[in-house]
Amino acid sequence: MVNKTTIYIEGGGDSSQLHTLCRKGFRKLLENCGFKGQMPKLVACGGRDSAFDDFKIAHANKSNSDYVSMLIDSEDPLTDLEATWEHLKERDKWDKPLGSENDQVLFMTTCMETWIVADRDALAEHYGSKLQTNALPPLTDLESRSRHEIQNDLSHATRDCSNSYRKGKRSFDVLEKLSPDELERLPSFARVKNILESKICK
Repeated sequence: MVNKTTIYIEGGGDSSQLHTLCRKGFRKLLENCGFKGQMPKLVACGGRDSAFDDFKIAHANKSNSDYVSMLIDSEDPLTDLEATWEHLKERDKWDKPLGSENDQVLFMTTCMETWIVADRDALAEHYGSKLQTNALPPLTDLESRSRHEIQNDLSHATRDCSNSYRKGKRSFDVLEKLSPDELERLPSFARVKNILESKICK
């Protein structure tokens, strides 16, 4: 049985306020997944490299009964959802820490915005009538699209809204409204949820 669960998250920049909002957004999403009352410790790390550095330190010092993971953008589409360290070695030149497993890497494929655009009801509620739904990317094969396409389409679709999409506070405001039921159409999100259930809900 896992004693303690910690997730190191890519996000929040260099601001302590944004780190707080990042944790809040992901905490709300995980609560909606059914983890309320058994919430893992969430650590907002800022940049991608910082998340990896923090993960490596925590992994090296964890007990055998702890589960330590990092939740990061895959940046590029995945050829194999489970070959997480192979993807990071090829793309980022990151070496797999000794003793680490593929299920310690939790990917948002290809980026957090993929999760956001997957929930059209949450977008409509958050942005209102000025949201240009037809400018959003199609829901089919979302995870095969580049992060630049996803991010640009989301920005374009919300450009006339008073709270138009931007990374930072506005992105975390949307994140906490997302429905896991809608996001489970994304294989990477379903994988994250399944892994956490297997670690936390035993």
